[in-house]
Amino acid sequence: MNKRAENLSETDLPGAAGQISVKPACTYLIGADGGGTGTRVVLSDISGKELARGSAGPSGLAHGRDKAWQAILLATQQAFAEANLDMPALADIGVGCGLAGVHNIHWAREFVALNPGFGAVCAETDAYTTLLGALDGKPGSIIALGTGSVGEVLLPGGQRREVGGWGFPVSDEASGAWLGMRAVNHLQRVLDGRADSNPFASAVLTHCGGDKDTVFAWLAQANQTRYAELAPLVIRFAPEVEVAREIMLEAGKEVAIMARALDPASELPIALCGGLAAPVAVYLPAELKARIQMPRADSATGALILIQQHLQAK
Repeated sequence: MNKRAENLSETDLPGAAGQISVKPACTYLIGADGGGTGTRVVLSDISGKELARGSAGPSGLAHGRDKAWQAILLATQQAFAEANLDMPALADIGVGCGLAGVHNIHWAREFVALNPGFGAVCAETDAYTTLLGALDGKPGSIIALGTGSVGEVLLPGGQRREVGGWGFPVSDEASGAWLGMRAVNHLQRVLDGRADSNPFASAVLTHCGGDKDTVFAWLAQANQTRYAELAPLVIRFAPEVEVAREIMLEAGKEVAIMARALDPASELPIALCGGLAAPVAVYLPAELKARIQMPRADSATGALILIQQHLQAK
């Protein structure tokens, strides 16, 4: 297991990943999947029967640990409303969280310490909860492509290992933010006359304000989430504009590199997950494309499995 995964263990990170605080009984469970773009939760009864879902803004820990809880609470309230249930006291709810940013020990500790009152809390990486959901906890690997990207493998012996996920802008290959940054780079080249104009660049320019001055202003405010908002333009124009297609093919190659690092022998099942899984899958190398399977469930369901496992262990 790599050092970043070890840092999330119960021994190394008291009160964060792998650690749980539990009241005598919870009536409801929440599985929360949080990243740089949004938060998705699944609400279940204590047996794990899904009752409803909810969503809210970003809850990746890089956006603020208090803001992460605010988003989780909003999504939880929405889920109870969707289920036509009165919102109970937080102490009656157990919550499992799969969040971007849990690798940062200080952020993870602060997040758990700020628990607004949930009866049970368990925090893990979004990669691990994605794996739990996609493979139902069985050995195999996943590569998650959303605002960011990360890969994780669960080996038959129970060991876990992660690749990528170092964070934007230095990593997160093949992610929405990664695609968006390359789209803006192409636009800069077109505006400079270093590349020919094309409909793809024109669409990116429109998104960023319409002229060079507004592009500068957009860049000054751009973060991971804003770059990821450009990913749909790359996907949209890839079939007809060569530079957009090259970006998508490069993304496919990056996914293949992650897959080889996770499972060099290509023996274990592998699932491609996240909002960009389907569009990027089209551009994967043929050998990997033939091995990819559909995830059984999403990361929010994986987070629900996480809190169930911890409650059962207690």
